[in-house]
Amino acid sequence: MRKKITIVGAGNVGATAANWIVGKELGDVVLLDVNEGIPQGKALDLLEAMPIEKRDCSIIGTNDYAETANSDVVVLTAGSPRKPGMSRDDLL
Repeated sequence: MRKKITIVGAGNVGATAANWIVGKELGDVVLLDVNEGIPQGKALDLLEAMPIEKRDCSIIGTNDYAETANSDVVVLTAGSPRKPGMSRDDLL
């Protein structure tokens, strides 16, 4: 049985992680983000490229945390952008 891998955050880092995971066929991917439409669109882009690259994975984009149930691996790429004058330590 294939691993279920959830990526929280569908920005540049999350989408790149999803691309690598799908490219290596490490597992089925759930791409989660709070912004409506972003994870769905990025997942669709990857899904449509899979036949060209001869990949056999499942990828879904969602805004619903329920889709992440029973994940074997969770990768957290989401974050808050820094405001002017903030250091990286301020985000912790």
